[in-house]
Amino acid sequence: MSGTIPAISVRGLRKRYGDQQVLDGLDLSVPAGSVYALLGANGAGKTTAVRILTTLIPFDAGEVTVAGHSLPDDPQNVRRRISVTGQYAAVDTLLTGSENLTLLGELNHLGRRRSRRRADELLDQFHLTDFGDKRAGDYSGGMLRRLDIAMSLVAKPDIVFLDEPTTGLDPRSRHEMWSIVRDLTASGVTIFLTTQYLDEADELADTVGVLSDGRLVAEGTPEELKRLVPGGHVALQFENLTQLDLAAASLPQAHANAETLTLHIPSDGAVPSIKAILDSIDDPSITVEKFSVHTPDLDDVFFALTGSGEPEIASVR
Repeated sequence: MSGTIPAISVRGLRKRYGDQQVLDGLDLSVPAGSVYALLGANGAGKTTAVRILTTLIPFDAGEVTVAGHSLPDDPQNVRRRISVTGQYAAVDTLLTGSENLTLLGELNHLGRRRSRRRADELLDQFHLTDFGDKRAGDYSGGMLRRLDIAMSLVAKPDIVFLDEPTTGLDPRSRHEMWSIVRDLTASGVTIFLTTQYLDEADELADTVGVLSDGRLVAEGTPEELKRLVPGGHVALQFENLTQLDLAAASLPQAHANAETLTLHIPSDGAVPSIKAILDSIDDPSITVEKFSVHTPDLDDVFFALTGSGEPEIASVR
């Protein structure tokens, strides 16, 4: 995507509420057709950032461009190019799924015939055709969320803001939502995602930004961020203390726990590293009862970057 105009560009964004500086020089850039996940603890400024980018509130300073249009100069054109899906479905539960979609089409000036055709397309795309004539109040949570996102796509936006899209959904419905997000990006739609589920960001995001105290303290692919955090290791559990001591003698960098008969060896989790560890204890008198590999995940990154008292991060943006 090199050389293309970003779908969202933010430079030096600042927002204060009274004495509280909520955003303090936020910088970020979202390539078109990608998924950008913004993570942060409660109060970090995620919701404020989304509300600014979606033209809902003004900001104090900075440069903001969304879908090629600057804010606050051109909010109407920004609104024409984006869609917002909040934590809770904005669906009229007294109407059928088809009626919800058709009504939104008419509100977007598609006309009745085009609105009905667009409703049918979206019901098919979101696997709701068999339920299109049923009242939305009778939908399951997963179906209601699918309908909500379908409604956000009636006008074919370039950018979709998803705020906690899978909150309260069961695991199957969450995976269905993930599939929908992948399909949207494959069609060229840009997704700006906020989520409390770090595995969701890991699964979906091309780029993850970690927000803390109103600033972006790290940004990169999930794998790039994981490599910043120390603490990866291989854990080996043995039959008895004698075997533990034998293995520990062969691995001087390891930490032994006599109570659990477990040896923890620093490792990046790569195959050559694991092979070297196993080769070091290739002794018929040593039996490994349990073997596990721990590599840092986005939870580790999140805790390290947001001051939870977890191990310090190696380096950050």
